[in-house]
Amino acid sequence: MVFPVRMSLHEISENVKLAREYALLGNYTSAMVCYQGVLEQIKKYVFSVRDAALQQKWQQVWQEIGQESKNVREIMNTLESFQLENTPSKPSSQDGDLWPVQVERRSSPCPVRRPSQAPSRDGKPVNNRLSAAVRPPHRPSPRGSNGERAKGPKGKEKKETGKSKEDKNKSDISETEVKKFDGTGYDKDLVEALERDIISQNPNVKWDDIADLEEAKKLLKEAVVLPMWMPEFFKGIRRPWKGVLMVGPPGTGKTLLAKAVATECRTTFFNVSSSTLTSKYRGESEKLVRLLFEMARFYAPTTIFIDEIDSMCSRRGTSEEHEASRRVKAELLIQMDGVGGASENDDPSKMVMVLAATNFPWDIDEALRRRLEKRIYIPLPSAKGRVELLKINLKELELASDVDLTKIAQQMEGYSGADITNVCRDASLMAMRRRIEGLTPEEIRNLSREEMHMPTTMEDFESSLRKVSKSVSASDLEKYEKWIAEFGSC
Repeated sequence: MVFPVRMSLHEISENVKLAREYALLGNYTSAMVCYQGVLEQIKKYVFSVRDAALQQKWQQVWQEIGQESKNVREIMNTLESFQLENTPSKPSSQDGDLWPVQVERRSSPCPVRRPSQAPSRDGKPVNNRLSAAVRPPHRPSPRGSNGERAKGPKGKEKKETGKSKEDKNKSDISETEVKKFDGTGYDKDLVEALERDIISQNPNVKWDDIADLEEAKKLLKEAVVLPMWMPEFFKGIRRPWKGVLMVGPPGTGKTLLAKAVATECRTTFFNVSSSTLTSKYRGESEKLVRLLFEMARFYAPTTIFIDEIDSMCSRRGTSEEHEASRRVKAELLIQMDGVGGASENDDPSKMVMVLAATNFPWDIDEALRRRLEKRIYIPLPSAKGRVELLKINLKELELASDVDLTKIAQQMEGYSGADITNVCRDASLMAMRRRIEGLTPEEIRNLSREEMHMPTTMEDFESSLRKVSKSVSASDLEKYEKWIAEFGSC
């Protein structure tokens, strides 16, 4: 059943008020149920929002309500510890005078859309979530406090054996306008760990913020954006690429390109690292890999970005390789063969693309290299690209009239994008260093904003160039060019 967004926002507001009211009345168990429902609603709503500023506001709201929920949980734990110290055995629900918290008997809090249930004639609530005894929120509750099976909104009995209160709260939530991955069969903690890697906030990196690299930007747009715009064209032999590998020296913009994909392309974006897919428990890493791709297919169209993929998928068969590492690689290779674009009948709107980046392409396993169909080289910036990079880095800085960006760019030949950024950052601090030289700490603190407002000069850039050296050697560049000449497919 689909509800309008306005109704969802109204219900979120009402449920927050109800949770706080229960907490003030001392009915902490019911308050926790309400808080959990509200947090789940907000999470679903955030996934549907496309506006970056609105997403950030809702993320902040989610954190604040989560803190409130945590405070209520701490109060519950404290009260429970007092009860365990004062009573040798677990009190029954009739010994209400043993508990310090007096609970107002009210209708079911029902944090989402379910109609409230009135209390029975004897004054005891029908729903076990309003029990007067303070219990941990995750204890299984197979039956209601009246000894009967809990009933759904339509009066049908539902068996709840083995379900925790949190699971019960989730089952009460009707399907909204946002689809939610069903993690049945998987550990709930594993599902939540991967959901945290979905980029819901906007990285705020646009294509125009990346200087040069026109070929790489063109390929990424072709692999991710165009299939969404022209689904009828990208079929059969023209099916979208299922894997793209970005190769190049450090600091050339590989991760920045991935952030631009997350910002500009309206696809679900998973930012995965080796720590996400690594576990100390035997067999759990392979489950994480499988779960990652199942979630990616569910939220398709999806882009999975794996930075420094050489740390996860180095060559198999070496003496240093561990058995667990080999199993993870095998599972990753199997899943990549089954993702979007693998068959001619795949719908581009259901595609899953793996976007990977590495500084050591020669260490990658051959089978993974084959599955990453497009292998593109991200080189050091050209002369024109260095000028563009300088303009992007210095757009908020006041420059003196003698600054010649073209001349500075010529002196930066062999510098990576990160090196150029470091030069600009160091040059921007030169005027401040000259101004505070010889001053006492008290005099520095008393400097006005106008006194510190000084333009950056050409001499500042020349001084920074003498201090900041390039980070990529000529021998490293030869290795990259040799590898891309042999295995590249841009």
